[in-house]
Amino acid sequence: MRTLFFSVVSLVVLTTSMVSCTKKYDVVVVGGTPGGVMTAISASRMGKSVLVLERTKVVGGLPANGLGATDIATRGATTGLFLEFVNRVKDYYVKEYGPDSQQVKDCSSGYHFEPSVAARIFSEMLSECPNVTVLTMSQFDSEPSNIEMDGTRIKSIRILDRVTGKKEVFKGKVFVDATYEGDLAAAAGVPFKIGREGKDEFNEPIAGKVYKYWRGPVGEGTTYEGDNTIQAYNYRLCLTRNKDNIVPFRKPDNYNREEYVSLIDDILYGYHTGVATLEVTDKQREENKKAILSGGRTMIRDDRWGVAKITNMVTLPNGKTDANNQHMAFISTDLPEENWQWPTASWEWRDAFAKRLREYTEGLLWFAANDEAVPASFREEVKGWGFAADEYTDNDNFPRQVYVREGRRFEGMYFFTANDAELPTDRGPLHRDAITASHYALDSHAHHKREPGRIHLEGFLSYPTVPYNVPYGVIVPKNVSNLLFPVPVSGSHTGFSTLRMEPCWMALGQAAGTAAALAIDKGTTVQGVDIPTLQDELLKQGATLVYMKGHSPSDPDFIKLQKEALSKASESGI
Repeated sequence: MRTLFFSVVSLVVLTTSMVSCTKKYDVVVVGGTPGGVMTAISASRMGKSVLVLERTKVVGGLPANGLGATDIATRGATTGLFLEFVNRVKDYYVKEYGPDSQQVKDCSSGYHFEPSVAARIFSEMLSECPNVTVLTMSQFDSEPSNIEMDGTRIKSIRILDRVTGKKEVFKGKVFVDATYEGDLAAAAGVPFKIGREGKDEFNEPIAGKVYKYWRGPVGEGTTYEGDNTIQAYNYRLCLTRNKDNIVPFRKPDNYNREEYVSLIDDILYGYHTGVATLEVTDKQREENKKAILSGGRTMIRDDRWGVAKITNMVTLPNGKTDANNQHMAFISTDLPEENWQWPTASWEWRDAFAKRLREYTEGLLWFAANDEAVPASFREEVKGWGFAADEYTDNDNFPRQVYVREGRRFEGMYFFTANDAELPTDRGPLHRDAITASHYALDSHAHHKREPGRIHLEGFLSYPTVPYNVPYGVIVPKNVSNLLFPVPVSGSHTGFSTLRMEPCWMALGQAAGTAAALAIDKGTTVQGVDIPTLQDELLKQGATLVYMKGHSPSDPDFIKLQKEALSKASESGI
């Protein structure tokens, strides 16, 4: 059912007959991702009418679909609406369960949350903005026929109502591409990149083709050459072993046992991709096999056991976990190579891949829990886990969205590379047009499937960075005057790999909504938005533009310190 989103507990149906094909809004946002949600909220709070078009039934993107362990390396580096979301999460658990409850402890000050709680908080934040309209089940197909241009401006876009099959046209003053794929900006003709640059192209510390031990050195086969591949996608699963709230792992209709048999030797011999594997002898592996076949468990250093060998789990409230791909595994929930078409594919192809990925994931969990060739002690541990019965109740307790880690990367006014996040200091370079600070590692998942004799899945890496700030130019195209793209931003594969975290995307969405409102108020293009005015407004909204350890937006002199730091960036010409 297509809905107008007001809250998780109260939805008002908006039928197609109630929607005008000539409806106009100040800001039209394609994509109900967290970046899109924050775009809408910030523009709305500045008095603008906003339309959010979301393809699925639920707004909130990945946090509402399993990404409950917030990916941020330095808490406090990113604030603003993201921090408001985090604080609301904590307040929810405090009010619902009490300040001394286990749920409050497990929410980790609001940075860890259940998918349903994320969806609730996003919905509540939107419901407080009466001039925001959210249409779910609204699909934008990235074709020229679905966008009307007037010179360098987007005049209108055409949307498919997935419930009725009818097309609707929406006009706006500013358009925002908040999709993970970059479908709107591509249709508008903004140049984009897909794939990886080589190490030499931007002098990045680690780029291109890389085989790397997890938390260890690079290995044989590394060339650092660029190519047209993209990193793997998966589903962020919400698992539990709470017997009162569990759905057992199920065997999918299209089950292919051969995809998973390599896991058997991985279990018996303790094979994993961590650097500790360099110290393991053949004798130790044989002893490990004997112990496991005798009913024991692995003795290999850093080897995971049970469901933790195939998923990386972080504790969430109410006995649940955010189960991601296991970084130390040769086989896990990522499905490399098969997703390479996704960024530019049709939704028909994407839906088919999403089904394939779901069945692959369900099959892996079923195999680990039930296949008789899997050691019994391992199977029994896996059988203690299952899907959380109270999550995704409209989708058989399985996430509704694929974790699209990287789609199109657009050509913006500024091109972000790893060098913008990595310096031999405690903070990255200062950008005079900074719109947020952020911090996460350079982080890419595998680009290729398992290869015989290789130390890890090619392209899987994590490389340290320092807290950095992000310039306005990464969300601004050169050739379209009323479009912003706070999610499919401008950057290299390696540079994008640190920006692509939801806290940063939320902050970029906040900046996009604010910039859109200012462009409308001043009658200018998005390229012509006055940067000091934009920064002043973001600082008033509690955003952090330059990270300073020990300082936060609640400090009375915070804005002054931020402006002093930005003035140094301007003076230095960086």
